[in-house]
Amino acid sequence: MNKLKKNLVVVAALLAVFGAAFGTFLLVKEGDSAGAAQALPAPGEAQVVREDSHRLTSPQRSELTIVEFLDFECEACGAVHPTVERLRQEYGDRVTFVARYFPMPGHSNSRTAAVAVEAAAQQGKFEDMYRKMFATQKEWGELKNSQADVFRGYAQQLGLDMDKFDAAVKNPATEDRVRADQRDGMGLNVQGTPTFFLDGRRIQTPRTYEAFKAVIDERLAP
Repeated sequence: MNKLKKNLVVVAALLAVFGAAFGTFLLVKEGDSAGAAQALPAPGEAQVVREDSHRLTSPQRSELTIVEFLDFECEACGAVHPTVERLRQEYGDRVTFVARYFPMPGHSNSRTAAVAVEAAAQQGKFEDMYRKMFATQKEWGELKNSQADVFRGYAQQLGLDMDKFDAAVKNPATEDRVRADQRDGMGLNVQGTPTFFLDGRRIQTPRTYEAFKAVIDERLAP
């Protein structure tokens, strides 16, 4: 019986490794289909945060940087979003919060959503569209048909210049910006969402607001 249990544990571990590797394989193949420019960063070149990364807070004196690789269609990302918002309100004057795109291949509209958010960002509305996506996730998440028209409706609600928005959505450079975040994530061995980094080091996502707050407080302690 003990031998059987050991075998089951080994099988479970192999399945977990295979699942993570398969998810990364799908992401790599998705990048390959867009051309050689989508190749993964060379070892050591991937960056947790870049100059053009979307910062949700920009304190004058930042004591800590928290980076989240996220997927707007990911239910776990939607579940942790209120915690991130609450932490932003509490620590926004001390902590830099950064959001980076990491659409997963299992979600039909995650990349479309990211492109819509990036198109809004080009008009200075990243945060507004970012919040809109999570506020409405249950309405469009997990649907197989394209939700591009729905996202365009959100852009209208936010008062964006629709000609510029439509042009940005169609511009390959907008999706390239999304892919740039994703390539960094893959180079950093991000295999799922949400994945958080604190000052460049990946952490296990805290399960509650209190647990996340405790991690931040420990890092900010003098």
